[in-house]
Amino acid sequence: MRILISGMAGFIGMHLAQALITRGHSVTGFDNLGSITYDVSLKYGRLQHLGLGPEQSIQAGEHVSNGELSFIKGDLSDADFVSSLISAGRFDVVVNLAALAGVRLSIERPRDYFESNALGFFNLLEALRSLNTPPRLVYASSSSVYGDCERAPFREDDHDLKPVSVYAATKEINETLAATYAHLYGLDTTGLRFFTVYGPWGRPEMAPFIFTKALLGGKPLTLFNQGRLRRDFTYVEDIVQGVIRIIENRNPRGDRAAVYNIGHGSPVELMDFVTTLEKVSGVKGQLILGPMQKGDVHQTYADTTKLMRDYHYTAPTPLEEGLTLFFKWYRDYYGIAGD
Repeated sequence: MRILISGMAGFIGMHLAQALITRGHSVTGFDNLGSITYDVSLKYGRLQHLGLGPEQSIQAGEHVSNGELSFIKGDLSDADFVSSLISAGRFDVVVNLAALAGVRLSIERPRDYFESNALGFFNLLEALRSLNTPPRLVYASSSSVYGDCERAPFREDDHDLKPVSVYAATKEINETLAATYAHLYGLDTTGLRFFTVYGPWGRPEMAPFIFTKALLGGKPLTLFNQGRLRRDFTYVEDIVQGVIRIIENRNPRGDRAAVYNIGHGSPVELMDFVTTLEKVSGVKGQLILGPMQKGDVHQTYADTTKLMRDYHYTAPTPLEEGLTLFFKWYRDYYGIAGD
């Protein structure tokens, strides 16, 4: 299959591209290589890991390739770029992972998040509907659309969504737009609500990265809401395998506006998460108990029944195994010697 991935220099995008190439697909990816959310050097590092070019030298519009894998520097917010890429590519599936991520930063920079996540997604839908035979669209949504939901586990048929951050609101907008374009223009869309993804090459503003850096640097760890938060931590390779199931198989129920949770289905208390990371790293943390943060939620908890029913898939990796793999990558990437 010919597959286009937006946000390919991102955390999930890099892992997905690598897995798809291994499975014999032809993959084209693009990314704006922006630095709003975190240092762009990590994004270039991911591209180097894929064999795509030297560090920090790719210019806008430049193409680099490695066999059946190619990359273009471009922005989802650029309607002309998106339209020309999709019209020329003859793709079978488009996977939209491009977005500004992160709850707290979205509260400080709402315009940036709307332009990237909502307007960018609109550009993608418009480009797809202009084709006589548009490719299927698989796109990243987020568990954040549920907001601080009191009913747990979170189910896709719960329509009482109450996002509590701008980031979450942009993801709900994407789901609404996708369903509307499926209804009006016959697009085939599948939205995937990812639950707290972690693993090698992960995002620096996420808990595994922040806590590992603090532990190894002898710095204190701040646990918000006094550590009374629960997260459905999902290992990145489990996410990728779920996405691949959906890329390679049409919806068995003929749903052209499907939405699925992809999560581990077993939330972990933040204090237990820290205990597991201490065990993996062999370092005892200095804990500070802080208040609840604006835009944060008390728990995420995926009901994965629907994904299992339609695609026979669940995320199998237990937290300790996933954190062990992440910790090893972190030490190797930053050149930190082990005991």
